[in-house]
Amino acid sequence: MPKKGMRSVYHINPSKPTPSSSPYNSPLRNGTLFSFSESMIAETISKADKMINKWNQETSSYAKVTSLFYESRKEARDYINCVNDLQRAMHFLVTENPSSEKLVHSQQLMQVSMQRLQKEFYQILSANRDHFDPESISTCSSLTSRSSLSDYEEEYDNGSEDEIQEVGTSINEVERVSVLALSDLKSISDCMISSGYGKECVKIYKLIRKSIIDEGLYRLGIEKMTSQKIQRLDWEIIEIKLESWLKSVKIAVTTLFSGERILCDQVFYSSDSIRESCFTEISKEGAMNLFSFPELFLKSKKSPDKIFRVLDLYHSVSEIWPEIESIFSFGSTSCIRSQALSSLLALGDSVRTMLSEFETTVQKDSSKVPVSGGGIHPLTEYGMSFISRLSDYSVILSSLFEDWPLSVQTRLPESYFSPPDPNDSPISAISTRFAWLILVLLCKLDGKAELYKDVSLSYLFLTNNLHFIVPKVRNSNLSFLLGEDWISKHEMKVRQYASNYERLGWDKVLSVLSPVNSMGNASQDEMKNLLKKFSLAFEEVYRTQSSWIVPDSKLRNEIKVSICSKLLPLYRSLFDKYCVTLQGEQRVLGASSVKFSPDDLGNYLSDLFYGTVSSTNVSSNTSASPHSFRVTTLRLNFRPKRCFSF
Repeated sequence: MPKKGMRSVYHINPSKPTPSSSPYNSPLRNGTLFSFSESMIAETISKADKMINKWNQETSSYAKVTSLFYESRKEARDYINCVNDLQRAMHFLVTENPSSEKLVHSQQLMQVSMQRLQKEFYQILSANRDHFDPESISTCSSLTSRSSLSDYEEEYDNGSEDEIQEVGTSINEVERVSVLALSDLKSISDCMISSGYGKECVKIYKLIRKSIIDEGLYRLGIEKMTSQKIQRLDWEIIEIKLESWLKSVKIAVTTLFSGERILCDQVFYSSDSIRESCFTEISKEGAMNLFSFPELFLKSKKSPDKIFRVLDLYHSVSEIWPEIESIFSFGSTSCIRSQALSSLLALGDSVRTMLSEFETTVQKDSSKVPVSGGGIHPLTEYGMSFISRLSDYSVILSSLFEDWPLSVQTRLPESYFSPPDPNDSPISAISTRFAWLILVLLCKLDGKAELYKDVSLSYLFLTNNLHFIVPKVRNSNLSFLLGEDWISKHEMKVRQYASNYERLGWDKVLSVLSPVNSMGNASQDEMKNLLKKFSLAFEEVYRTQSSWIVPDSKLRNEIKVSICSKLLPLYRSLFDKYCVTLQGEQRVLGASSVKFSPDDLGNYLSDLFYGTVSSTNVSSNTSASPHSFRVTTLRLNFRPKRCFSF
């Protein structure tokens, strides 16, 4: 059943089988045939003449300053219906009587009406610029759906202005105005396209809407860049532009371009080709500028942080890729999809390349100067800073590594790392990749340790550097990737390295004290000689290790406590036994009898591993009393206690 607003001069006549069976048939949409009579044609043209000339801006000053759709929505609907009826009548006249004067007159009326509708179309688009901004369109996209517009159009055809107002009570004012104005635009575009004036309608639409898209992109900080321009920029400026792009790209796609696609689809719903060409011409330039930026960024100057910015770009594009495919689904926008995909692939390739370069940098580090005092190697700091920060991107890297297996042909040693079962965990591949990167670093550090002539110092170096690595793993996303088992194994390895350092670094001193527990009733001279022997051994070790360093305070204290626990009890036992034999004979002691009390020894040990000692002189001071001594360092200048007095 036809809608209420359709002209009654046309009646459906399904009994007519073909257009040729009657001289008064005109084919309409969907194959339905309508019958005309001479009087009907005349009446249609007469009604159209009256309505169209009433709003002829060339002959009516009222029409020149008044908007048809703003003045009366019902009359605007009647105007559209009159034009549609006139177009059907013209179609009939063309097929039946091409030389008819009525056809000429009808064509003149059609031109006047199209000028009127062009103006209305422009006014509605301009007046509702704020309501048709992409954010508003995207927000109320459900209300501007095709079914919603059809519902509104149905209400216009079947009800009064008051009834239309009631329909809008369920939505706010902005959304109501948007939907109503969109319905008007759609009615005008349908009418102009069906009348053969789609080109004029599209021209107006493109002119206004492209300016809105361009303005939106400009406000988001999106600008056209070239490889020459970006290569001239300082990294700080590039960082600013990159941050702006990262913040804007999702808004541009999901709000700006999405809103425009929705608007195009609604306004030009009657023509697939027109809505495609409109959207393409409006969005193509801006979208290409938007999605070409990542590839241009790859051509910018190198920076230590560049890989992380590339990963940020990759994440941003991959996250909105489904929306890109949906919004730019037209054949004519395939170049936009291709550009976005090209950027995505280029970013992925760049990440792989930079990771390979990092691995090569570590493996080929050729520095031959050992780190002073066995401290943290710069390669350790750089490598773990890079790897731990990289682990924050594990989800993105997982997708990049799916088709990029390790180049090594053998599995990682199970004693080093046991990866999770790939069937049980999606992080297996990425976990293995991170374990491999750290293994490359550890192997290189083993080589660096060999640069030290003192083996005990090489173990202190390994202790320091592995101890630096383990907390970096524990306190970052690496702990999730490598697991508690890896951390426990390498904490144990730190203890083993520290134990090796103590054994090799202090064995000479401890071996002097080894007879203490079995001395029994040793003579004073035996104990005196043992103390002298200890003093010489301790001075030598202390002098050697006074510039060694353990940067971590907790590890430093643990090593000191361990050394003291092995050294002091034996030395105190020897010292106490010797002091007992000195009663009554103290004055005959020589200057070198006893250099260190147990407390003195503790003081010296507490001064180790700060790496700030430039020279050490542990010797007798001939100007002092025979049994006094001084130790002068940059950090220590004191007169130690003695077990006897004069």
